[in-house]
Amino acid sequence: MLRLHPFRYHRPETVAEAVQLLAQHGQEAMPVAGGTDLLPNMKHGLFRPGHVVSLNRIGELRGISTIAPPSNGHRPGDSFVRTTGATGGTAGHLRIGALETLHDISAHPDVRRRFPGLAEAAGLVAGPQLRNMGTIGGNVCLDTRCTYYNQTAFWRGALGHCLKKDGDTCHVTKTGKKCVAAHSADTPPNLIALGATLTLAGPNGRREVEAADFFIADGIRNTRRAPGEILTEVRIPLGRPSARSAYQKLRQRKSIDFPLLSVAVAGDFANDGSVASLKGVVSVLGARPRLLSDWEGLATGKPLNAGVIRDLAHRAWQQCRPLENVVGDAGWRRAMVPVCVGRALEKLAGLGTRPDR
Repeated sequence: MLRLHPFRYHRPETVAEAVQLLAQHGQEAMPVAGGTDLLPNMKHGLFRPGHVVSLNRIGELRGISTIAPPSNGHRPGDSFVRTTGATGGTAGHLRIGALETLHDISAHPDVRRRFPGLAEAAGLVAGPQLRNMGTIGGNVCLDTRCTYYNQTAFWRGALGHCLKKDGDTCHVTKTGKKCVAAHSADTPPNLIALGATLTLAGPNGRREVEAADFFIADGIRNTRRAPGEILTEVRIPLGRPSARSAYQKLRQRKSIDFPLLSVAVAGDFANDGSVASLKGVVSVLGARPRLLSDWEGLATGKPLNAGVIRDLAHRAWQQCRPLENVVGDAGWRRAMVPVCVGRALEKLAGLGTRPDR
């Protein structure tokens, strides 16, 4: 039986109190929301914090609402530091508190109507019990995963510890220079494609980071969330009524499993139905989601028909080279890139697609 080690459990009721506790206990403290990722990792001995700071009593981290921002782009009383080009948006945004559960996000009428790709992604995470506990904040900050990392301490010790935990060699690349554990969260690719902004609170106040700049290519610590910071909310610009989004997930089974490949697409369309803008994001290929390049030249000004979709899917295939860092043959996963990209674009175009395998 896998058991939790002894630790002290804190239940602050404000963001300021949570930040103070994290700062007070430093590297010995970790925040927890739903606990669907952190607690299993603690049982596997991947983390052994002496203090666990629960965020579940903090009311300001909850809520889903549509907000038209004041002229200065901030709520009254907020003090923000903008980083990496973050923009609060000028046409209003959908605000999602970091403690909102994945189930509630997937079922919320505003999310389903405005951002169906995000709603679908949230509804495809694990199973219903975990979606009822897991939060979007936890999903955005999900630890990277790897075949050689997400194992028991006995398993890891028998093989020889890896670069991400207690070792000096990456068993995927056979070198010790860089961890390539995979980013495996479902909602971040959608947030990147939708141009979302993340708000973080820490010892130095609040700051905003664009979702596209939040993740870095480091499998050990793949986000720009500084020590002692917590994610407080997600803001997604509303955009035009013609904007659409879609999501496609490849996994071994149609429930429970983490993705072997995920694809998020978001686009805006002109009055004649042609593509005005288009973004595609793939994930599980490396430590961070990847924004697909050179799509605008292939699609802008054209109808999103079968020929354009085929060209976009091929371009994605050219850019994606999965590693053997998760279950599933890397060659097969690469072959599925154009398939999944094509199905996501078919959803976006309203052409219909075959059910997920």
